[in-house]
Amino acid sequence: MEEVKENLYALPLRMLEESSGSSSSSSSDPVDAVIFVGISLVLGIASRHLLRGTRVPYTVALLIIGIGLGSLEYGTSHKLGKIGDGIRLWNSIDPDLLLAVFLPALLFESAFSMEVHQIKRCMAQMLLLAGPGVLISTCCLGSALKLIFPYEWNWTTSLLLGGLLSATDPVAVVALLKELGASKKLSTIIEGESLMNDGTAIVVYQLFYKMVLGQSFNWVAIIEFLAKVSLGAVGIGIAFGIASVLWLRFIFNDTVIEIALTLAVSYIAYFTAQEGVDVSGVLAVMTLGMFYAAVAKTAFKADGQQSLHHFWEMVAYIANTLIFILSGVVIAEGVLGNDKIFQNHGYSWGYLILLYIFVQISRCIVVGALYPFLRYFGYGLDLKEAAILIWSGLRGAVALSLSLSVKHTSDSSLNLSSETGSLFVFFTGGIVFLTLTVNGSTTQFILHFLDMDKLSAAKKRILDYTKYEMLNKALEAFEDLGDDEELGPADWPTVKRYIASLNNLEGDRVHPHIALDPTNLKDIRIRLLNGVQSAYWGMLDEGRITQSTANLLMQSVDEAIDAASDEPLCDWKGLKSNVHFPNYYKFIQTSMFPQKLVTYFTVERLESACCVCAAFLRAHRIARRQLHDFIGDSPIASVVITESEAEGEEARKFLEDVHITFPQVLRVVKTRQVTYSVLNHLIDYIQNLEKVGLLEEKEMLHLHDAVQTDLKKLLRNPPLVKIPKITDLISVHPLLGALPSTARKPLEASTKETMKTRGVTLYKEGSKPKGIWLISNGVVKWTSKTIRNKHSLHPTFTHGSTLGLYEVLIGKPHMCDMITDSVVLCFFIESDRILSLLRSDPAVEDFLWQESAIVLAKLMVPQIFEKMGLQDLRALIAERSMMTIYIRGETIEVPHQSIGFLLEGFIKPFSVQDELITSPAVLLPSHGNQSFQNADTSAL
Repeated sequence: MEEVKENLYALPLRMLEESSGSSSSSSSDPVDAVIFVGISLVLGIASRHLLRGTRVPYTVALLIIGIGLGSLEYGTSHKLGKIGDGIRLWNSIDPDLLLAVFLPALLFESAFSMEVHQIKRCMAQMLLLAGPGVLISTCCLGSALKLIFPYEWNWTTSLLLGGLLSATDPVAVVALLKELGASKKLSTIIEGESLMNDGTAIVVYQLFYKMVLGQSFNWVAIIEFLAKVSLGAVGIGIAFGIASVLWLRFIFNDTVIEIALTLAVSYIAYFTAQEGVDVSGVLAVMTLGMFYAAVAKTAFKADGQQSLHHFWEMVAYIANTLIFILSGVVIAEGVLGNDKIFQNHGYSWGYLILLYIFVQISRCIVVGALYPFLRYFGYGLDLKEAAILIWSGLRGAVALSLSLSVKHTSDSSLNLSSETGSLFVFFTGGIVFLTLTVNGSTTQFILHFLDMDKLSAAKKRILDYTKYEMLNKALEAFEDLGDDEELGPADWPTVKRYIASLNNLEGDRVHPHIALDPTNLKDIRIRLLNGVQSAYWGMLDEGRITQSTANLLMQSVDEAIDAASDEPLCDWKGLKSNVHFPNYYKFIQTSMFPQKLVTYFTVERLESACCVCAAFLRAHRIARRQLHDFIGDSPIASVVITESEAEGEEARKFLEDVHITFPQVLRVVKTRQVTYSVLNHLIDYIQNLEKVGLLEEKEMLHLHDAVQTDLKKLLRNPPLVKIPKITDLISVHPLLGALPSTARKPLEASTKETMKTRGVTLYKEGSKPKGIWLISNGVVKWTSKTIRNKHSLHPTFTHGSTLGLYEVLIGKPHMCDMITDSVVLCFFIESDRILSLLRSDPAVEDFLWQESAIVLAKLMVPQIFEKMGLQDLRALIAERSMMTIYIRGETIEVPHQSIGFLLEGFIKPFSVQDELITSPAVLLPSHGNQSFQNADTSAL
């Protein structure tokens, strides 16, 4: 896969110099070009097959094969017949055309296969190497060419070749690093640098190329050009990424179209950038691939994702094979077809070796100058990794193709001589050959010398432990399969002899994590998190989570893996902001937005949060079970499992709160998941009937299409949370529902429905009452500076509560703060409406005063409120009459059926021993009502 990019760059298709019609070329049959493709693929297959298991990159073998084919065709009198004609046809194609054919696919594949989280962490390092690194390398190589080499080139020409040779292409080294199990961070830095270097080096090349041809640039023009070419390319890549990802969402279970879209958009983006807008096509496609890696990987389901992977792997293989063989052919033709280079400059081979040395020195200067920053940013970089980074600075097809463009221009330009163009091809081809053969082939020895190709002790113990587990599984399988009714028993010693991988086990099985040390802790945490991430992929395929939710969950695991060595499991930390409501929701809830829109966004956010919490808990539960089944009981596994359980506490509490406040949200989420699972189960059932022969293919397809239609309907129009109409909610509320219809209907017309997020203040202590709040769903908590709630087990109000009524009735400021403790669906009725209702009917007035006492009971004597039911409390209040209260020096006249006798009935049973007294109060009789002295009223 990564080799695809390098092969692509190595795709140097050469233009015929003056005309496309040399005598041999004109007599060639265009069909001969197909022969060359077939022969190249066969040679590529043979190379990959023979070199499998070795440390030699097969792309190096392809380059040598290409040089051999080119030498036979251009350097001998024997020629290669039809194959040679095909070689000449391919070699005569414009290099820009060949780059346009292979480069977009290779760039997209390489960028799309990278892990977005590691791209983010390593972005600063990649930008340093691809930006300042390319400029430093260009200046170093350009200065060496100008000051040391005897070609009397001017500065712009020297810098042009220096820029060409600054484009690193370490795809073969990346493939080798992955094969050896090198760290992902190093592979990401190297591959990301190569991707960006290709783009920035081409931009630098375009700048000096224009200058060589006679265009002049001042510093402002140079900065403007670089900004336009680079930033414009990034913008085009993102724009095509957004458009194509949106299109993908409208494609339903059609893997062919999905894959074709990724291929098409890579070419269209490249052409639009390179030819339409005149910016860097390489950077545009690179940005497109990284955008897909960030947001679109979860858009492909299990089967589609596997097909996409195999497709791009095949494209990469074909492109690599053709590009490297063509690169070898071009190098051979460039050397053998330009004898005047050696006639005029007899020491050209020596200067090629010297230039190779300068290329390595410039690479050392780049990494050395930037090392303090490379060590600080991202994952950091140690000296061993820096050494590999230096040695992996391979050059490939992009540099070779650009040198061919210079050669083509030099044949008809007054500013560049034909000899200079030939030298460009000679030196570039030679550096490509030397870096691929020398650096690429010797990297294995450097890795071994630096001990970077060895497994850690923890990984070795895991492998040994797993082999013993494999042996146990083999024995279990033998017990199930070793004897059958038709053939009888099997011979276990013979079976075991064929399982060679399990025959060299020595000693007893040793648990991989004996010591409770940081290394083992990190290892087991990462394994559990990998299991969590795998569970997320499974839930995505099952329809339990959406694509956007999956992206959030995957990202949280990646971030937790990075921190696994420094702190306990922390993947919940990355999800908190997606569970709780962000601050901008408070702005949405202002009156400038329609209430229906506010309710829609709030409920949608609540649904998403529930999906995240449920998926998090389920994934951790699955991963804990799998870890325990694999590794058994151990102190270190127990530590990590305990961390996992602690991680889920907040998610579990959130779901419990939603179950109490908005159970309909959980019901809809679960209904959606079950519907999806049932439909998928039906699809599997139908396909299985066809596999066992009980259904014909046409019958299966007919039923399959019918179920797929239902599945598409579910995804396009899923079940939604239905908020009841305001009239229905009002009719079941204890306050308005109990009113006579003549009194209720005027209130219904003026009641304002609103959805509040957690932490919103309904009213503040001491503020003037403007109306009352009716709670339909959710939880509201109260706090007060003067009324203490330390004896209240649950200082909250839930469904059916009426808040602010007592203050509206007596016309005094609010007694406490009322703050939402969850998402709350509530209604607001203005004070004027309540007061007019109060004067309309004595029975209504009596009822409102009874309701006002409910909240006061909760505030002042919460113990009784929590021990008694709401209906019992209302009945008790209805039996009491009027009295006057004297509290902290103030006399409060309480009208009909209010708080006076509520307090008498509630406070009287308590004594000082109940820790309710801190300051005494006296209840004074009014109109013959009984009273009691020194009552315990500290709750007031």
